[in-house]
Amino acid sequence: MEPIIEARGIEKSFGRLKVLKGIDLTVSRSEVLSIMGASGAGKTTLLQILGTLSTPDAGSLVIDGIDVLRLGRKLLARFRNTKVGFVFQFHHLLPEFSALENVMIPALISGKSSREAKEVSLGLLAELGLSERAEHKPSELSGGEQQRVAIARALVNRPAVVFADEPSGNLDSVTKQELHRLFFDLRDRHGQTFVIVTHDPELASMCDRSLFMQDGLFVER
Repeated sequence: MEPIIEARGIEKSFGRLKVLKGIDLTVSRSEVLSIMGASGAGKTTLLQILGTLSTPDAGSLVIDGIDVLRLGRKLLARFRNTKVGFVFQFHHLLPEFSALENVMIPALISGKSSREAKEVSLGLLAELGLSERAEHKPSELSGGEQQRVAIARALVNRPAVVFADEPSGNLDSVTKQELHRLFFDLRDRHGQTFVIVTHDPELASMCDRSLFMQDGLFVER
């Protein structure tokens, strides 16, 4: 399979604490990969670097053929907006905006017209079973609905890779199972690559591949 992420020798320290100690990782296009490990193993730090939210102290990172560590600030922001999607444990929806408006925001930032952004966003909300909730604000939605809105927002610019950090951590067991299946349905329909940090062994077992981090490195289990 063609690689979409190629990370080599990724290192990151915070003060004297070395969190990542030379990570090598290749992720194939349309793969669903989970990363597991105890708290403090470096999972979220690695995810933030792969998602271009943080810069490593050493190493190289190529995503979809682009050497992202060489991009200037404006080009990197553009890359992040169009090539990468994020889903977090806490959905981070803007409370004053409707579900539809929350999904539209990254599309508008990328330069789409209001009409095009609305059309794409409504399509995604329909795909995720949220057509009737499009005009509701986050406070009027259930936890599972809020997270599906966040997923629609992550997908609105058709990114090459979606990074998810404990995406089902705050959901009940039934909603969690629905969300897990949704990732794979979306991959099958749109061909996106998903890199998911999780503590959930059920989700990890569903993934194409699961890696385990310990003390800043991938280890065999």
